[in-house]
Amino acid sequence: MARCFSGRARLLVAGLAVACTTAFVPAAAATQPEYLDKKAPVADRVDDLMSRMTLEDKIGQMTQAERASADPQTAADARLGSILSGGGSGPETNNAKSWADMYDAYQKAATSTPLGIPVIYGVDAVHGHNNVHGATIFPHNIGLGAANDPQLAQDIGRATAEEVAGTGIDWNFAPCLCVARDDRWGRTYESFGETPERPTAMTSVIDGLQGRRLDGPASVLATAKHYIGDGGTTGGDDQGNAEMSEQELREVHLPPFKAAIERGAGSVMISYSSWNGEKLHASDYLINDVLKGELGYSGFVLSDYDAIDKIDGQEGFTAEEVRDSINAGIDMVMISSEWRKFVDTLKGEVEAGRVPMERIDDANRRILTKKFELGLFEKPFTERKYTRTVGSQEHRDLARQAVRESQVLLKNDGDVLPLAKNDGKLFVAGKNADDIGNQSGGWTMTWQGESGPITPGTTILEGIRQVAGERTEITYDRHGRGVDDSYDAAIAVVGETPYAEYEGDRPDGLGLDQEDLATLSRLEASGVPVIAVTVSGRPLDIAEHVSNWDALVASWLPGTEGAGVADVLFGDYNPTGTLPMTWMSSFDQQPINDGDGQRPLFPYGFGLRYE
Repeated sequence: MARCFSGRARLLVAGLAVACTTAFVPAAAATQPEYLDKKAPVADRVDDLMSRMTLEDKIGQMTQAERASADPQTAADARLGSILSGGGSGPETNNAKSWADMYDAYQKAATSTPLGIPVIYGVDAVHGHNNVHGATIFPHNIGLGAANDPQLAQDIGRATAEEVAGTGIDWNFAPCLCVARDDRWGRTYESFGETPERPTAMTSVIDGLQGRRLDGPASVLATAKHYIGDGGTTGGDDQGNAEMSEQELREVHLPPFKAAIERGAGSVMISYSSWNGEKLHASDYLINDVLKGELGYSGFVLSDYDAIDKIDGQEGFTAEEVRDSINAGIDMVMISSEWRKFVDTLKGEVEAGRVPMERIDDANRRILTKKFELGLFEKPFTERKYTRTVGSQEHRDLARQAVRESQVLLKNDGDVLPLAKNDGKLFVAGKNADDIGNQSGGWTMTWQGESGPITPGTTILEGIRQVAGERTEITYDRHGRGVDDSYDAAIAVVGETPYAEYEGDRPDGLGLDQEDLATLSRLEASGVPVIAVTVSGRPLDIAEHVSNWDALVASWLPGTEGAGVADVLFGDYNPTGTLPMTWMSSFDQQPINDGDGQRPLFPYGFGLRYE
């Protein structure tokens, strides 16, 4: 009597969720192919699997479709190798269990195909598992850059990996290792800092995401993005042109990617932007020669979302764009909806000899190697024991620690901070004081993010009420109405509202909006000490106002655990954060960076403490 739950049979049983009723399995049928032998070397498993794959199978592995355009059975029928959820794209019921169920449905369909190749599913979990309602939302990278604590970044990577794995997902499009050189850029908050040192140090998050082994518990494939120079575009133009010498590109923008490769980052995502007029997605030199050749990168290279469509600047991708991007070294192409056209086009280019079969095989070898290393063939379904970690108190405590460490005290005249606890009377105002959406920023529940109670958490106002103590009287009015000189101090939580990518570009100014200025004016007129807390994805143009404030704290985009801000305001934690970006004296200084000879309002690395 043969055991029917071994090898290939076990994989198919898991995929189809059926019972085995076969009483006898012939010896020949019981022999499993080498690629399903988990004891065989990964390289041998890859070779064996590829020997069984058709051209259609191989092109499928190179194709990543947005889930909205390919349901599980459609994806399996097309032999697609990967699925993604873009910002805000998820199951109708947005909770961890529904995500896990959705993921498992894709894997059931994929493992039921003749070769049973699992999909790899990717998400932008860029500050926690930020697409999932109830997940822990950590500070955006600019805040972690201010904390400048590589171990903290690694711990956040590990916590994020657990929450991501708890929903089945096995691939994270993070960390962003851009070196942001112009605050007008809408992705500035995705950068750990304006010089290469902090982004390089923070590649420790990769160790947290991937764990000691890719097939270890809750290990998630990391992505170093966006290769290369996206933070150095002229004018801070998102998807723009980085006009610089190769020496500057290598000295400023390449070091974090070198470090990521040394840490074993499983994938690298290419930037939408250009270098001296050439789109990065078609750069044979920077991808094939530098990344894969000079740096010896052995993982796989992913395009950005519909990015090959942008190579020629025209709507709709062409055979030339497909050919140029694949030949330039892109191994997997991320596509929102036109994946069938991509598959057909690439097949035609291969058959015509314009894309060598060797290039297709190289891409597949890179992709399949990571799938085997992740253990997807042995464990294709959600590790449900991690589902309960989504939004867990342990992870929220870690996020609160990250918020504390990310606060940068920029001004503290008369030692107005820290505030006294269990004593006095405080007034709190500002549009960002009591708004989870605003304090979390973009890439939270949706692509651009949104204001309001979008997910569970603690607002900065709620954190102030918690930390201040029961005997402290707290009055809140968003617009600052009702403040008078009976208060000991007034806290204004002001700044930006959510945005992401190019919609966040601010080429015309970085000042506070009219609501913020009116709120601050009311507080300033009361005669009580004013403490300004800026919630923003970058330094703001505030030099003409800062003299009216007694204290200033840069809070960045702290995420769901707003009590960490209060921990610093009330002195439970002595501020240790320092500026990861030079703070402009005026908007016309942009771009302003450390060492460029301009006089800032606050220099790079600046940060006060209470003693």
